[in-house]
Amino acid sequence: MLRSLHLISRLEAISYLALIAASLIKAFGDNENGVRVMGPIHGVLFLVYAALILRWFNDLGWPFSRAVLAIVLGSIPFGGFWVDQKWLPEASAAPG
Repeated sequence: MLRSLHLISRLEAISYLALIAASLIKAFGDNENGVRVMGPIHGVLFLVYAALILRWFNDLGWPFSRAVLAIVLGSIPFGGFWVDQKWLPEASAAPG
């Protein structure tokens, strides 16, 4: 479970940064191919990230409010990295 959450939170955050880079290229370089590719990839990864958080927040010992905050953090740049680095190690150290 934790391995999946670590992986998806990192992939989601990386895809978000790639989508931002593609958006900048589209805006300043007049090439929208990157957005066409990265948009759907990031969208799917974000949905998987949110689904995993909602599926496992109880197993992580998180209140629902933390699960919602983790999903909100996943919707901002570097938020998935923050959740991965700050909250998921905490969950792996929890007894059980």
